[in-house]
Amino acid sequence: MKVSVGIGVAREDWEAATTWVTEVERLGVDMIATGETWGFDTVAPLAYFAGKTERVQLSCMMQVGARTPAAVAMTALALASMSDDRFVLGLGTSGPQVIEGWHGVTFKRAVTRLRETVEIVRLAASGERVAYEGQVYELPLPGGEGRALRSSAPPHDIPIHLATLGPRSLEITGEIADGWIASSFMAEHAAVFIDPIRAGAERTGRSLDAIDRRAGGVVQFSDDLDAIIQPRKPGFAFEIGAMGSPERNFYKDAYVRQGYGELADEVQRLWLDRRREEAAALIPDDFVIKSNLLGTDEMVKERIRAYRDNGVTTLSAGPAGESMQERLDTIGRFMDLIRDVNTEPATL
Repeated sequence: MKVSVGIGVAREDWEAATTWVTEVERLGVDMIATGETWGFDTVAPLAYFAGKTERVQLSCMMQVGARTPAAVAMTALALASMSDDRFVLGLGTSGPQVIEGWHGVTFKRAVTRLRETVEIVRLAASGERVAYEGQVYELPLPGGEGRALRSSAPPHDIPIHLATLGPRSLEITGEIADGWIASSFMAEHAAVFIDPIRAGAERTGRSLDAIDRRAGGVVQFSDDLDAIIQPRKPGFAFEIGAMGSPERNFYKDAYVRQGYGELADEVQRLWLDRRREEAAALIPDDFVIKSNLLGTDEMVKERIRAYRDNGVTTLSAGPAGESMQERLDTIGRFMDLIRDVNTEPATL
C-alpha cells in the first residue's frame, strides 16, 4: 500500500507547511493531498509545493460546480506541467450547503455534472478539440459565437480521482476514474463501497485493479485507548449531525449503508436538538477504532492489514500530535509499520 497525508499544519503558516511537506516526503510518504471547503482553495498550495518537492504525488480535491470544466482542465494542465506530471486531479460534488450557499450554483444533477466534468477535462487535457454535448454542459454554447477550441497547453495524461459516496456515483467512479477517495469508511464494511465501484468498472470492461482506492483515518499511538478514542467522538457526531441538512446528509447515509442506521438517526436527532454532548456519547468505541488507525504498534498494524485486505490501495493517514515534531514522529513510526505490512502476503 501507498500512503497519502494532508498538509497538516495551521492555516497561513506556509513556512511550517513547507517543512511538513518536505519532511514527510523524506520519510517516504507517496502523496500530499489538499482539500477545500469555503476557505483556501485546494490548488494554490499544491502549486507552491510543486516547487518544494521532488518525488511525492500532489493531489487536490476540487469542488465540481465551483469551476467550469475548462477552468478545471486549465488548472490541471498547469499543475501537471509544474510538477513534472506528479499531479493527481481530485474531484467531488461537495454538497448543496456549500455549492448553493457559497458558490451560488445549483446542486441539481450533481453526479451528472461530475461525470461530464471528467469527460470534458479528459478531452481538453488530451489535446483534442473540445466539442461536447451533455445534459449539464454543451461546448460551445449553441446559437452563439463560441468555437470548439483546442487547448494551447501541451497535453498531459492526468490521473483523475473521484470522492464519491452514493451507489450511483460509486459506479460512475468505477466506469471513468483512475482512483477513488473514500470518506465515512470502515474497512470491515468496504464491500458497501467497493462492490459498486467494481460493478461500474466491469460494465465498461475495466478491472478494479486499475482504480486506486484511497481511505484511512487518524493515526495515533498509545497504550491508553480510552484517552485517544473519546476525543474523536464529537467529530463523528458532527459528521452525522451537521455535515448536511436534516433531509440530505451523504456522510450519514454512508454510515446507514454500513449498518449503523439506528445509531445515525439518533445521533442526528440529538445533534439537531442541540444535545451535542449526548450525541457524541452515543458513538461506540468500536466505531472510532474501525474508522481510524489507533493504539499500539500491533493494533495499528492490524488496522493497516484490515484496510489492505478489504481493497484499499492507498492509506490516507492523518497523524495526531500537538506539535509538528510529534506528527512527524507519528508518520515515521507509521511508515515503518506500512513497510512491514507491505512485505506480508495480502489475504484479499
